Amino acid sequence: MSLTFTLDPAVTPTLRDGLLDLWADVTNAGGAVGFVPPVTREEIRPEVVRYLAQLAEGRTRLLVGHDESGQLAATVFLTFNTHRLMTHWLWLYTVMVHPRHQGRGYGRDLLAAAADAARTFDGIEAVRLTCRGGLGLEDFYGSCGYKEVGRVPGAIRVAPGDERDDITMLLPLR
Repeated sequence: MSLTFTLDPAVTPTLRDGLLDLWADVTNAGGAVGFVPPVTREEIRPEVVRYLAQLAEGRTRLLVGHDESGQLAATVFLTFNTHRLMTHWLWLYTVMVHPRHQGRGYGRDLLAAAADAARTFDGIEAVRLTCRGGLGLEDFYGSCGYKEVGRVPGAIRVAPGDERDDITMLLPLR
């Protein structure tokens, strides 16, 4: 089975709650998505609200993947760069696949769907994302066509004495 992807789904309470659940489940399973486990839905809620505001303003687009039962299984936020000299590329933020679906190729499917969506946006020539070092994520993104273009050693502190590199990856779309 594969996921069914939708760009710009209707923002409903069900979607909002699905985002909260997915983000908490991914984080608590060890996913590097901006929080350190353990985390609750209420701790994540301000970030979800911030993203939903960006969606409403048109600065960000949302790509979601639903599994065969209709459950939210994967998400990524595509955020346009507002700097006038950098509007030819966009950011991917909060790339998530639910832990129950990991290892099935859904992450690759999500990234491919995000790249396909980005290609439909006027003037977008590349996609950038950052990932946390120490987890092998740069290898995964590399296997999906992304190239490491920058690294800041120790920029992410997940705990006292546990600093990780902040790695920037780029996918040219042309």
